This record gives sequence, C-alpha cells and structure tokens, in this order.
Amino acid sequence: MYFLYSLALSFLFFALLPYFAYQALVHGKYASSFKERMGWLPISDQPDSSGDGRETIWLHAVSVGEFLAARALTDKLQTGLPAHRLVVSTTTVTGQTLARAASNRFDATFYFPFDWKFSVRRALDRVKPSIVIILETELWPNFLRECRRRDVIVILANGRISERSFHRYRRVRSFIQRAIADFSLMIMQTEADAERARQLGASRVRVCGNLKYDAEVENPSSTDTREILDSSTEINQQFGLSSSSHLIVAGSTAPGEEEMLLASLREVRRLCGLEDARLLVAPRHPERFNEVARLISRSEFTCARRSDSLQRSASSVRSGSTQTRPVVEQSPQEADVILLDTIGELALVYRFAAVVFVGGSLVPRGGHNVIEAAAFAKPIIVGPHTENFRQIVSDLARADALVQVAPSALTAELIRLLSDPRQACAMGERARNILIANRGATECVIQQIKEALGRGERARK
Repeated sequence: MYFLYSLALSFLFFALLPYFAYQALVHGKYASSFKERMGWLPISDQPDSSGDGRETIWLHAVSVGEFLAARALTDKLQTGLPAHRLVVSTTTVTGQTLARAASNRFDATFYFPFDWKFSVRRALDRVKPSIVIILETELWPNFLRECRRRDVIVILANGRISERSFHRYRRVRSFIQRAIADFSLMIMQTEADAERARQLGASRVRVCGNLKYDAEVENPSSTDTREILDSSTEINQQFGLSSSSHLIVAGSTAPGEEEMLLASLREVRRLCGLEDARLLVAPRHPERFNEVARLISRSEFTCARRSDSLQRSASSVRSGSTQTRPVVEQSPQEADVILLDTIGELALVYRFAAVVFVGGSLVPRGGHNVIEAAAFAKPIIVGPHTENFRQIVSDLARADALVQVAPSALTAELIRLLSDPRQACAMGERARNILIANRGATECVIQQIKEALGRGERARK
C-alpha cells in the first residue's frame, strides 16, 4: 500500500511539474525551496549539532494560519521545555516567510520535505527530533511511518477532521488507519473531531479546544503586542486608517470576492453619511496581488498599494531623500481602496476597521480565520462557505457576534453595520468575549506534550 501511495505521489508530482515550473519562473515560487523539500535541510547532520546536548522538538505548521495559531504554543514550548531545541517547518511560501521573519525565536526554520521515503529519511537524519508536533490535520504516511520506526514521538495538535474529509478518508480507511496509528497522540479541537479520529482507528485521542482561540488579545505589557502597535502605527500614518470612520477591512480574499466587495463599496458610498467609506483589501495569495491591483484600477476608485509605500521608504533611505520619484496625484491617505499586498500585516490593520469581512467564504474556499478580527472586538461578516472554521463560526454566530450572509446580502449587511456604530461595537465586544471565554487550549496541549515526553522517556529506559 505504501508503495502504491509513493507511486501515486510521484505521478502527481510529475503531472504538476509544468505548473511548478511556471510558478518558479513567473512568481519565483518553489525554486529556492526545492532543495529543502528534497530533505537537504539547513541543519548539520552531525550528532548534537547544537553543541548544547538538547533534544529537538520539530513543529510543523503548514501555512500562515497554522503558524499564527502556534505563536502562543511555541512560546510555551520554549519556556516550559527549555531542555529542548525548537525547529519549525512550513509547507507554503507564505508560511515560510512568516517563520523566517521570526527565526530569531527558533533554532532553525525550513520547508517540510516531500513525502517520499528518501527525502523524509534525509530530513529526519538531519533534524534528529525526539518529538514532532504537527498542527491541524496533516497526514503524510511515509513521514509518520519513518518517525515510528525511529521511535520519534509524533503528536497531532489542534487536530480537526471535517465531515467532508472524514468521508474521503473512509474510502481508503485501511490505509488511513495505518497512517493514523503512527501518531503517538492526536489532540483534537472538538469532541466531534475526536470521535471521527477514533472511527478512523486512532487509539490515543484527547480534546483540548482550538489553539486559534488563544490568539494574542491586546495587552500593553506584551512585547509582541508593543511590536504590533509600532508596526500598525506606521501603516496608519501611511494610509490615514484611524481617520477613516467607515473603513471596511476585507482579509484573505479569494478570486471573485474582490469584485463583490468593490460593487458593495460603490453602493455603500451612494448613501448619505457613508460617502467617505473606504475599503482595505488583503488577497489571500501573493501571486494575486497584481491581478487585484489591475481589477481595482479598472474600477472608478482610486487605489494605494502598501508595497508602493514600502518601496518609496526604501528608496528614501538609500538616497537620503524623501523625494526619489514623482509625487502621485492621489495621496495614499485619500485613496478609496487600499491594497495590502504584503505578507503578515493583515492582523496589524484589523484594529482600524469599522467592519471586517473575512474572505474565502463568499466563494467555496472553506473560509479563513476570524479570530484575529475578534481579538480586536470588530464586527465580522463572512459568507456561507466556512467549513474550515465551522466550530468557531458557529460559536460566534450563536452569540450574535458574527454575521453570515449570502453574496447577495453582503451590501445590505455592510450598510447596516456601518450605519449603526453602536450595534457594530456591541457585536465586536461579544466576539472578543467569546474568544476570551474559550481560551486555554495552549496550556492543555502543553500538558499533553509533557506527558507524552514523559512516557517516551520511561519507554526508552
């Protein structure tokens, strides 16, 4: 079965090779990471390469959402398990960009290897982990099997199995059951997720809640929060966000959603009192930045790009002058639409929103994380497609802390919340209270990890 899986993986890789080549040539993706994905990680393969005798914890977060959700967990791992090194891997380019931006917090960052036996073995030979923590539900059979053969503890943290994924897995249940059996422990978000894991053959299952609920809530004494405040102040000064009383922030948008948002903005601005409404849009995928910029340019709205501001700042530093290019007619502080075409800055601008729309939900993409907006007590709108965050959306919707609408109702809901700041503020406060009430998953996960490490140490003696 594993041979057939590896063969299928190889066929898929070669079938997608033209796409990978195109992305590498046009967008610069994948080419620089190929060596690491083949297992040649930027870590010495010599024993105890750290020189301090510590064992290694390998934490894998597939992309941006998982990495951000893991921030509190990584802090607790470092303080709670100081006798271990912490290395972090991601699968996506955007996830890796964030991980490397925070690389001073980790002993190493790198891409997760392709799930071929040879690349997995090469990566494990270099990292030599004593424990691997995989966030959400990443099932890589060859990786899991090789970890079991080496007596490496593998824990699935913040695990979730949607109804759709569950039915898919059941079609190949015998194979999935063997892969799941290689987990030392599966820590799931909800009891429903845990029950699906048990039905697929998992034996050691725990429920700790959702790590995303432990997203940093404003705390002036927090170093991370002070850094966020400094960075968001810079963006605010560039675009005049705090002076925009009717600012719509649309985060993690997908193809098709930007058109709907621009159409809604057009209708919103026709109403008395909402003529000054502005839209800040942050596309989910960087390769779409230019596409969205062209889309905005074809509308009647003026547009300012965050990347242009960064380029002007960099040019000013290099030249020693603040005027290195012609002044544009439209000031960024007056632009109707702001395109946030950078990585990792979306959470910085939620604090300035009057209303937040979280993307990937008006179109069938499964939706994206609403927790960051809730942390800033903002009223949240999502579309009907929120399968990826079903439990969180359900919790917020039941408390009237979030509005879920069909595409045809988006404009009306934006107008309602923008026209009634008191009601919008109350909705945001309810969202933040739900977030606070559901915190604690990180402590639970840390405790389970410590117990698993203790069992592993006793088994080796």
